[in-house]
Amino acid sequence: MPKSSVDDYIQQGIHGQKETKPDERRKFLGTLRERIVGVLTKQQIREAGIYEEAETLMKQNPNAHLYLNGDMDYADLSKYIKIAKKCRLEYTIVTNKEQDTEIGLVLAYSYAIDKEDIEIKQKAKPEHTTTNKKQGIFSFLNKVFKK
Repeated sequence: MPKSSVDDYIQQGIHGQKETKPDERRKFLGTLRERIVGVLTKQQIREAGIYEEAETLMKQNPNAHLYLNGDMDYADLSKYIKIAKKCRLEYTIVTNKEQDTEIGLVLAYSYAIDKEDIEIKQKAKPEHTTTNKKQGIFSFLNKVFKK
């Protein structure tokens, strides 16, 4: 075995496998920009409701993989996990304590697709909510008695 390959082997044992574009991988939850179909920020995921475009992309790309930021509350991530399960998409919750990223969700392939615009911008649609009938009655009474 040549000396350089022994040194490489020892370095991999100490520092782990060499990665291409490590900063990009940290930002995009372990994957590369060139593989991404769409991304949502943490802030977008925290909003009430879901982003329709994210759901559409999951349905249109059944062989893609969903990466979710494990530093977020599971309650916020769960609405997208439900969609992934419904679309039979594989998903991974990625936790990286050494690096913080504003990215909350990444839908990506295991190979390059070089999509130009990966940011999902369409506003979230509200989740199904049930209205409280008592509140409706009280608001009606308030309107009647204010006049």
